[in-house]
Amino acid sequence: MMKNYTTLKATLLVVALLLCKTASAQFDFLPQSSQKAEVSQRIGNTDLTLVYSRPSVNGRKVWGSLVPYGMNNLGFGTATESPWRAGANENTIFRTTHDVNVEGKNLPAGEYGLHMIVYEDDKATIIFSKNHGAWGSFFYDSSEDALRVDVKTQEIPFVEQLTYSFDDVLPNSTVASLKWEKKQIPFRIETDVTKNVLAEIRQQIQTSPGFNRASWEQAANYSLNNGGDLDEALGWINAAIEGQFFSEKNFSNLSIKSQILEKQGKSAEAKTIMDEALPLGTVFEVHAYGRQLIAQGKKEEALEVFKWNAKKHKGTWPVDFGLARGYSAVGNYKTALKHLKIAEGRAPDQANRNAIASYFPKLEQGEDIN
Repeated sequence: MMKNYTTLKATLLVVALLLCKTASAQFDFLPQSSQKAEVSQRIGNTDLTLVYSRPSVNGRKVWGSLVPYGMNNLGFGTATESPWRAGANENTIFRTTHDVNVEGKNLPAGEYGLHMIVYEDDKATIIFSKNHGAWGSFFYDSSEDALRVDVKTQEIPFVEQLTYSFDDVLPNSTVASLKWEKKQIPFRIETDVTKNVLAEIRQQIQTSPGFNRASWEQAANYSLNNGGDLDEALGWINAAIEGQFFSEKNFSNLSIKSQILEKQGKSAEAKTIMDEALPLGTVFEVHAYGRQLIAQGKKEEALEVFKWNAKKHKGTWPVDFGLARGYSAVGNYKTALKHLKIAEGRAPDQANRNAIASYFPKLEQGEDIN
């Protein structure tokens, strides 16, 4: 009898272990009624991602019912007061590869559980929890909050399936929005793109891209045009020009160096560098440089560059177009018109001929074509 009891206990133990093993090894690929989704947006070099599950309205009352207002006891887990999981099934997850500001408050780079407290008066609190691995909000702990921000909700046309999107995408910011039923919960995300990019340049230039001259030119040019440290930019462009196994002087990197020196207030040095660069430039590079000078208000200097280009590349497109722009910039519209007509005859295609012809009336009326 004892032996049979022992055998029965052993059998039950094996069954229990098998059940536990089966429970812990359940399929995670079977279709869910609230299907998983992911949406991403790049801002500069910062990748923002939301991973969530998408419940449907299915004719139910959502706000204040399916999603109760305020904090609630869900009757399971360790939390006695829980926010909404801002989705379905597991945690809704927010990832950012760089530090960001959410509604003006700092959130470090990382991965977060996203929760929300929705209120009846068209307000909501967005919670970013350091615990992104929990299931839903059953184990929510406010001590794990990385950030809370308060936002206004908005009324929108009906949306059946819960949807996240990144809207109003600008160079340095976007608005992440949850949309469901007739409510939208938006929160603005901003990041310092220049700071992030320069930090990544400093890191990447120590790796394989640092063995390529173009990387140093790109680094210097980005810093120059985005408010970076000019001394650092000058060091980068100097490495591209000389002193490294890949270094080589060309019109592009000498032009970048000249612009950096100009921005540092060293105009004489900048001009000397450009005098060195001009003979290395193609007809199109020199033409573009002349246009750049016009944009900077250096009209007489631009005309001299266009004259130099026309002498160096005589009879080549687009030197006469450049002369037309140069003479127009200094107010000599008659000479500008003469060169514009020559440029029309030398234009490589009909599209350019049409563009040139559109400038004729302006010059005939004494108007600048730049």
